[in-house]
Amino acid sequence: MGLNVYLSGEIHTDWREQIIDGAQGLDVTFNGPVTDHAASDDCGVAILGGEPNKYWHDHKGAMVNAIRTRKGIADADVVVVRFGDKYKQWNAAFDAGYAAALGKSIIVLHGPDHQHALKEVDAAALAVAEEPAQVVEILRYVLTGALPG
Repeated sequence: MGLNVYLSGEIHTDWREQIIDGAQGLDVTFNGPVTDHAASDDCGVAILGGEPNKYWHDHKGAMVNAIRTRKGIADADVVVVRFGDKYKQWNAAFDAGYAAALGKSIIVLHGPDHQHALKEVDAAALAVAEEPAQVVEILRYVLTGALPG
């Protein structure tokens, strides 16, 4: 059995690389959003033309990015949603809700400081992890039945 895992959420730390590196040797395919912040913000106007109004600039980018996000989440067996410490990631919360609506298995990844704010997101998840290594161990267990250590 292999897994297709979509890695959603904050783009300012190396959590994705930690999970991908930790899952070496497992039958896992990883996908995710474009993590180049500038490219993600500006893709709409770069492809479809400039916008003098910031709202429409952002709207074009969000729509183009949604093509990738919808496809990635729809094809995923597991969706990992990371909420970082520094920024409010409303897009990550939206991705978690979309994945839940599609009946996807969700692993939420955040620190204890976000427990209360994310209680509804956590309630929709099948696991809530605090560290990328815990996500790797969940994937390993799901694929092999092996416990850590």
